[in-house]
Amino acid sequence: MKSFYHFMMRYRGNKQLDDARRLADWMFYDHDFPKHSHDYYEISSYLEWHTPFPEAIATYDHLWEEYIDEEKP
Repeated sequence: MKSFYHFMMRYRGNKQLDDARRLADWMFYDHDFPKHSHDYYEISSYLEWHTPFPEAIATYDHLWEEYIDEEKP
C-alpha cells in the first residue's frame, strides 16, 4: 500500500490551482509532513496543527476517501 503522500503527488503541478493541488504542493515542500504514513489520524492531527489554508482539512477528508477506495485490496 502506498502512503497518502505518494497518492497525493498525482495532484502536484496540476494546471488548475485547486485545493487538491494546493495541499499536494504544500505537502511536498513541508519537510516535516508524515510522508510515509498510512494513518488517517496521524495525518489529520498534523494538518490540524500545521494547516496550510482554511479548506485544507476538508480537502484532506475528501481526498482520503479517494485514497482508501483506490488502495482497497
